Amino acid sequence: MTQLTQKVAPFATEPFTDFSLPENKQAMEAALAKVKNELGKSYPLHIGSDKIETGDKIVSINPGNVDQTIGTVSKASKELAEQAMQTAVGAFETWKRVPARERAEFLFEAAKRMRERKHEFSAWMVYEAGKNYAEADADTAEAIDFMEYYAREMIRLSETSIHQPLVKLEGEDNRLTYIPLGVGVVIPPWNFPLAICVGMTTAAIVSGNTVVLKPASTTPVIAHKFVELMEEVGLPAGVLNFIPGSGAEVGDYLTMHPKTRFISFTGSKEVGLHINRLAAQTSEGQIWIKRLVAEMGGKDGIVVDETADLDAAAAAIVASAFGFQGQKCSAGSRAIIVESVYDKVVDKVAALASKLTVGLPELNYPIGPVVDKTSYERILGYIEIGKTEGRLLVGGGAAEGNGYYIQPTVFADVDGKARIMQEEIFGPVLAIAKAKDWKHAIEMFNDTEFGLTGAFFSAVEERIEEALETVHCGNLYINRKCTGALVGVHPFGGFNMSGTDSKAGGHDYLLLFTQAKLTSRKL
Repeated sequence: MTQLTQKVAPFATEPFTDFSLPENKQAMEAALAKVKNELGKSYPLHIGSDKIETGDKIVSINPGNVDQTIGTVSKASKELAEQAMQTAVGAFETWKRVPARERAEFLFEAAKRMRERKHEFSAWMVYEAGKNYAEADADTAEAIDFMEYYAREMIRLSETSIHQPLVKLEGEDNRLTYIPLGVGVVIPPWNFPLAICVGMTTAAIVSGNTVVLKPASTTPVIAHKFVELMEEVGLPAGVLNFIPGSGAEVGDYLTMHPKTRFISFTGSKEVGLHINRLAAQTSEGQIWIKRLVAEMGGKDGIVVDETADLDAAAAAIVASAFGFQGQKCSAGSRAIIVESVYDKVVDKVAALASKLTVGLPELNYPIGPVVDKTSYERILGYIEIGKTEGRLLVGGGAAEGNGYYIQPTVFADVDGKARIMQEEIFGPVLAIAKAKDWKHAIEMFNDTEFGLTGAFFSAVEERIEEALETVHCGNLYINRKCTGALVGVHPFGGFNMSGTDSKAGGHDYLLLFTQAKLTSRKL
């Protein structure tokens, strides 16, 4: 690709599609029909320029229709993981020397082509991840945003790094530049199988690193579609290597590899802490301290005081709790309401939640399936626990359908120390607790090991100012839902057991994939 010479336009977020318009709905239905004809194919590993089929396969199924196979994806072994690592190590020596603006152009071109086929990428997520139209569309839009944003950020860093505000010293030319780290292992989640996969991977690549990508085993096909796109735009072989496989086998092997320079992970607290432990161990031949960028989930909540717009608060609680079946690390699975308006808000939430219908994502039901059998059984187990810890208002069990469907479930009168108020369920389950007043509500919100997102509803400015200072989470929203962070607008990452607060989609994110080098020349 030729290096960019023109001025790059300012970043603007990708607009969401309005599916209430007949032409947009029809376009999505056409994309679904196209993708449906492509289901069931086999997908290889990508190691350098080699496409490798293995005998061991990951079978991806539609969680909303378990009789439907999305595709079969070759599964890597330790030996193939080693081959991918050595390929990435070799590719790094040339990729790190490619000018930043040229690296950025690959992302701009990939974003352009994804935008042209936006509904097609979304349709794959409808089938493979169980997302409805709007959730899938937002996922694809975010993937486009990440590529556009990080491309611009890399250009900004490269063009301003030599002008960092260093203290001037007569007789010396001092410069601070940001150089790439090396080979990164990228382990994205299944719940945003395009957006987060794309964001994590392209941030590392545009910074000058090479990547070994191990996608989530429940959503490997959409990850492969992204890898195909990067190959289509001409990304040099070996810069991005695609090796689906077992976390216990391939993931651990790569995390402990002496040539791994950094690990970028999004997933559960338990897996994140496991990776952190392995990454902290120094392997034979390792000459650096590995860097870990981790986003590990949350137990997010919405606080409502007596001055708030109660209708708006109830709508935000339901949207935050049940969007994509609660399978978001930002999902508002807790609501903490002051006692003077508690009953009113509970009644409003229950009324809204009871109207949510459950069904096939392909038919665009508001609530679809959870991702797989393991999640299905775990969430139903938490619902049974909830029946002993709170008053069941809505739902309470499995829903009909040939998939992993669960009724949107609401529990009221839950103690702040209850398991369903403390543990991440990652499903369509909402726990509501009562607080004595707004300050007590904030105390209850902060009483968790997590600290990712939160929301505070109030009409009193003094209370809002206090909440802004004392509500302890990485992303705090005032008088709006606690999900729906936009790239460049709401840099995303959390405190405590929610991860390293890496702030994806923010100005300092790419610095995590670089190291600062100071050069000083005597004049």
